[in-house]
Amino acid sequence: MKTIFTTLLIGLILAACDVKPEPLVMGKDACHTCKMTLVDDKFGAEIITKKGKVYKFDDLNCAINFYNSGIEPKENISTCMAAVYNNPKQLLTVTQAFYCQSDLVKSPMGGNVATFSNKDDLEKFAREWKGKTFTWNELLEQFK
Repeated sequence: MKTIFTTLLIGLILAACDVKPEPLVMGKDACHTCKMTLVDDKFGAEIITKKGKVYKFDDLNCAINFYNSGIEPKENISTCMAAVYNNPKQLLTVTQAFYCQSDLVKSPMGGNVATFSNKDDLEKFAREWKGKTFTWNELLEQFK
């Protein structure tokens, strides 16, 4: 009996520490950096800590500013996610994504960066918008 209780307790503790993204709720969630309500689902982002705390953002500009600020030490961060521009319900790990910045992209806080899940979509929109393309690490440098 003691073994069953111990196993259940360990299972509950591990389940409580599950680190995963949360849906971005437009019109309800607020950006952690600028405090504005999330209104455009094509530009949301999340930073999730190893303990499971989720920080939500309305624009990659806000997420990157928070990431670079050191408010949450980088060693505490489990993952960063971004909404895919042409499939806004999809949150993608930022290191797997492709990015285009253009003045024709009107994101909430002026970062004007759209996130894509594949290179074909990135190239199509970059040509159409005459935009610059970036990797995640290049974006981190761009918004320093």
